[in-house]
Amino acid sequence: MVLSDVDVRRYIERGKIRISPELPPEQFGSCSVDFRLGPEFSVFEHSRHPYIDVREKSAIQDIMRTVQVKPGEPFILQPREFALAITEESLELDDDVLGRLEGRSSLGRIGIIVHGTAGLFDPGWRGKATLELSNLGIMPVALYPGMRICSFTFEQLSSPASVPYYKKAGNKYAGQTQPLASRLTAEVSKP
Repeated sequence: MVLSDVDVRRYIERGKIRISPELPPEQFGSCSVDFRLGPEFSVFEHSRHPYIDVREKSAIQDIMRTVQVKPGEPFILQPREFALAITEESLELDDDVLGRLEGRSSLGRIGIIVHGTAGLFDPGWRGKATLELSNLGIMPVALYPGMRICSFTFEQLSSPASVPYYKKAGNKYAGQTQPLASRLTAEVSKP
């Protein structure tokens, strides 16, 4: 069951959903809360690397570079470009609450997608959300740190997870504070 704005506020008051910094009223929707775009991005250095080899021992992060956007300046997302970004807000979920990251309609209508597949935030999640930004449009789009970039909805589980995300052996992204590249190479083995 998706939580209403009344229940989201109640869960925040009870500490079952923790968001920092505290959200202003305009970031609350009827069943969601908006998160803002942070100033740090990771982009692939495709001119220096011919492809991504998921079996390669080196980290995918090593073929990306970090871009730190100054206050008031935009990050320009070119057509067909992909970049990782991070939210300004941090999120912590109790062991019996899950979160779903969703794109904002206003951005989708100009071709900006904020996640490809990583929309589920497991019970026990702690950290900032990495965004998988893509520009499906034909024109470059200026994205500004601090703008509302995505929304979260929340659901109550039938019971607490036996192993919440932060306690999961080998969790890859718990506690992240910057946009982290895929850690897929740890999962793929050679035949």
